[in-house]
Amino acid sequence: MPSPHPTTPKPAVGRFGIFSHELRSEDPELRSQVRDAAAELEELGFGAIWLGGNSGVRHAAHLAGSTDRIPLATGILNIWYEAAETVAHQRAELERAHPDRFLLGLGASHAELAENYQRPYSTMVEYLDALDAAATPVPAQRRILAALGPRMLRLARDRAAGAHPYLVTPEYIEEARGVLGDGPLLAPEVTVVLESEAARARETARGFLAYYLQLPNYAANLRRLGFTDRDLTDGGSDHLVDALVVRGTDDAISARLAEFHTAGADHLALQIITSGAREPLPRAHWRRLADITGVTTNL
Repeated sequence: MPSPHPTTPKPAVGRFGIFSHELRSEDPELRSQVRDAAAELEELGFGAIWLGGNSGVRHAAHLAGSTDRIPLATGILNIWYEAAETVAHQRAELERAHPDRFLLGLGASHAELAENYQRPYSTMVEYLDALDAAATPVPAQRRILAALGPRMLRLARDRAAGAHPYLVTPEYIEEARGVLGDGPLLAPEVTVVLESEAARARETARGFLAYYLQLPNYAANLRRLGFTDRDLTDGGSDHLVDALVVRGTDDAISARLAEFHTAGADHLALQIITSGAREPLPRAHWRRLADITGVTTNL
């Protein structure tokens, strides 16, 4: 099947967006707060909202009515949980109500998290085929893949708008750009701890990373980047933590984010991690990120 590149424009998501599990919450007590927070992110000037976890079209639809222009993306929709035909129908309804606002992020997840997990690459190909063949097809330029390995990156290049990798470094971004070429969108999730004291920042980062480092897909990708088994234990070595989680002063954070763009990323989906229990909606942290990234000044 022909690639949508290089003639197809990249989705217009700006240089920085917010990646948030919290904004996909279905807690009735948080619904109005979630809508208000999404509207504020739009006003702050962020280029996109990425709905983390096993998010679906319905989560984006919930936010579309409370925002006017900001793109909404799933980061990611788990292909093992929702049939492609159903997703295509839901996406078409959202598109009719809010044209050109939704980007369908798709991922094959992990064997530890999905029932009947097998042949993830082949299953993703079949899923894309089903989206193409649906009564209301999802255009390749309106979907993006949570690609990590070379084969999935090539599939993202050829069958989607690009790649949305998770838990990666600038070095990975440079390699991924080499696989994708110049045309596709490269929009990694980037984890940020707004803490300048190194020990406290690393402690917060390890609390976040410990879960992900147990998942073989992420561990394998990190080994491809040269990290060792010792780096992957106990929530990650200092070397690994500092490579995967952006932290420090505002200037240090800004400089580190610039490394991802220099390496070839088009857009950074910024995920805030805080110490202790996850905040329902870390809006003060998002405002600070708006200042650090300068998104407001670009309005």
